[in-house]
Amino acid sequence: MSGETEDITVLIVDDHTVVRRGIASFLEFADGITLHGEAADGQEALEKLGAMNAHDELPDVVLLDLQMPRLDGVHTVAAITERYPQVRTIVLTSFSEIERVHAALANGASGYVLKDASADEVEEAIRTSRRGEIFLDTAVTRKLTQRLVSPSHGLASLSDREREVLVLVGKGLSNRAIADQLSITERTARSHVSNLLTKLDLTSRTQAALLAVREGLVQP
Repeated sequence: MSGETEDITVLIVDDHTVVRRGIASFLEFADGITLHGEAADGQEALEKLGAMNAHDELPDVVLLDLQMPRLDGVHTVAAITERYPQVRTIVLTSFSEIERVHAALANGASGYVLKDASADEVEEAIRTSRRGEIFLDTAVTRKLTQRLVSPSHGLASLSDREREVLVLVGKGLSNRAIADQLSITERTARSHVSNLLTKLDLTSRTQAALLAVREGLVQP
């Protein structure tokens, strides 16, 4: 880890090369911030961090996307927080990923910025995170607050049991298998599925399964 008077080192993690290159170009013009490496997904990031740690060269900040193949941002944040608590993590997000933002923050992320953030915003997020503070994008924070104030729609509207059922639907389980898994009757399982479809404004189990994967409740 670098000291307070030294460069802030950053690892960029995103499965899109153009995104990594774009952020890297930002950092070239940011005083006191240095690119420390890139990774295409969470799994590669953890492998690189392991190698860096062996040489006492961990980055100060990891800037990572939420949606990535193999290991997504939510689970990557959790792994980094557990293995390398001194490393700060910032997630790149969009307005369609609010539930994942919740999960990333709960797993230890120290902030989030929108994928179309300006260079100044990315730089501010990195510096704020390095100081041990939380950086919250104003626009995303407003939407998160709206969800908390009015949680009548989306995943926030589901009961704990309905969320459990959604996860199992996302894993491809039938009503009978869900009933066996949760020790409930098949009729009750069917009722839970029907209720969650209504609350989420969905028309099929397939849509529910896709939503579960998209929101990070189930690994793709």
